[in-house]
Amino acid sequence: MSGAPTRRPEPAQRTEALESLLVERGLIDPAVMDKFIKTYEQDVGPLNGAKVVAKAWTEPEYRERLLAEGTSAIKELGFAGPQGEHIVVLEQTDEVHHVVVCTLCSCYPWPVLGLPPSWYKDPAYRARVVREPRAVLREMGLDVPADKKIEVWDSSAEVRYLVLPQRPAGTDGWDAEALAGIVTRDAMVGVAVVAP
Repeated sequence: MSGAPTRRPEPAQRTEALESLLVERGLIDPAVMDKFIKTYEQDVGPLNGAKVVAKAWTEPEYRERLLAEGTSAIKELGFAGPQGEHIVVLEQTDEVHHVVVCTLCSCYPWPVLGLPPSWYKDPAYRARVVREPRAVLREMGLDVPADKKIEVWDSSAEVRYLVLPQRPAGTDGWDAEALAGIVTRDAMVGVAVVAP
């Protein structure tokens, strides 16, 4: 018997092995799983957050409540639950650009953003965005002007963050439904801006 520790597979490998076993035994259909994951990653969660943002853009009183007490204002729209406790909302301005990261894990406000994207959980993003946020954002397609301050917010199990993007020019007169249609998950994390 060797004294060397046994190396356990990475969580992604273990998950893949478990999924393969469940598919092999006919307990899950991979197409259904892919659709389920896509729905939560791209539609349901981010759509909830987009509705929150659109309401804040169209109703000043709601915006004030959202910035003062994010969790309860979000709950007004029916979006709550696990990973949705203690949400602080950060407003993008002409002077400051906010970006969110979770350096220790993948703390993420699921009720308003759905499943976290793979890049959010990637160790390279988690480490680099804290040290060199401007460079990371540029690599992700967002060039923040040099005179604009960047603030990086580290989510935790106690506090999660949602970014309230700036409303883009040319959207005056748009209703909340139309506005929600242009809000992206990436803008609500701070790695993108909303464009009409």
